[in-house]
Amino acid sequence: MQKTVNILNKRARFDYEIIDRYTAGIVLTGTEIKSIRLSKASIAESFCEFHNNELFIINATIEEYLYGTHYNHRAKSERKLLLNKKELKKLQKDSDNKGLTIIPLRLFTNEKGLAKLDLALCRGKKNYDKRETMKERDTKRDIDRIKKSF
Repeated sequence: MQKTVNILNKRARFDYEIIDRYTAGIVLTGTEIKSIRLSKASIAESFCEFHNNELFIINATIEEYLYGTHYNHRAKSERKLLLNKKELKKLQKDSDNKGLTIIPLRLFTNEKGLAKLDLALCRGKKNYDKRETMKERDTKRDIDRIKKSF
């Protein structure tokens, strides 16, 4: 039984309003998937862009594999994402709208051991939206404390 990997982009839900979600596969080399299975990856500052009608994740960091030789990969490089043609066309049409971007939410391995990426079509939040989110989180925490004391 393999250990499941679950690498989150914690800032995404705070900085962006999520409109739509997708799950995509990633084209990886051997040393990249080995590093991901060791949880040596980060998608905190990454985003997705289209190049020639293909979707790529940019600025995702997958650390070099410790036991890799000259076949080792670069830590920050563009990696192709695999989606259906219908999903790609819809995403490209929607991301061309002003203010919308594609952000990775979670990098994980499925039960077969393949690396997958949860993507979201997002709109950036304004500062007052972020303050409102923090206020809601604080009130929910206070209510939970009160409920626990009873």
